[in-house]
Amino acid sequence: MKIYLNDYIKLVDERIESKKVTESFKEEHLIKIGFFQHERLIHLLVTLFYVLFLFISLYFSTIIPNFLIIFFLLLIILLFYVVHYFRLENGVQYLYKQYDKMEEMLND
Repeated sequence: MKIYLNDYIKLVDERIESKKVTESFKEEHLIKIGFFQHERLIHLLVTLFYVLFLFISLYFSTIIPNFLIIFFLLLIILLFYVVHYFRLENGVQYLYKQYDKMEEMLND
């Protein structure tokens, strides 16, 4: 997803810089934003479930010490997932800025 998002951002930036933005391209961009928003929502839900499982494993590790292994594994996975979600969130917010630039270009 990271590569796909970055490639799409570069494509749109090139179109904006070369002033090859049309109304249909702007509408297509709005549809892509919707797709990325959906992806972002799914990743947020998965991240929240990882946090829930992390706390559950922490609780069980007070009862059964071997659950600390599961806790640390979930913590490592969660850290990577948070970094991934952070990049996705920033990418989608950048898409909003691109849409605003396209809107401005077409209105001038």
